[in-house]
Amino acid sequence: MTESAVAIGNLIAGYAECIDAGDFEGVADLLADAAVGSGDTAIPLLRGRDHMLALYRSTTRRYDNGTPCTRHLTTNLIMEIDDLAGTATTRSTWLVLQAVPGLPLQPILTGRYHDRFERSDGRWRFVERRFLIDLTGDVSHHLLTPLGPTD
Repeated sequence: MTESAVAIGNLIAGYAECIDAGDFEGVADLLADAAVGSGDTAIPLLRGRDHMLALYRSTTRRYDNGTPCTRHLTTNLIMEIDDLAGTATTRSTWLVLQAVPGLPLQPILTGRYHDRFERSDGRWRFVERRFLIDLTGDVSHHLLTPLGPTD
């Protein structure tokens, strides 16, 4: 694996780690330079650290332990990296598991990420994260606001 592939993989895993820890500040830092959303009318693309922080605080429920009691798993990672240009794209599949009182451990959401990255000052960063929702389970214990159309 190249140094760039490791750095990009760490960004993708870092997102999952931050959201599962309830660290919305960390999520906002990771996505500060990115356009994020599904890109459709249900979840338009948002940009900027403040928008990212507001988005996660207003949509994702945190419990007494400060976390959403979730586990985000990202798999099937496909990377296309142009080291000379300092650009990359990835596609991956994600699954969110949750267990809280009244909801035994179960998958609640699954979909795909389409990410774009750029290298600036020697560091890779997200410049776009599109998430597409494929299947939805019981998200009533996870989301603070109803999920928009997914088809």
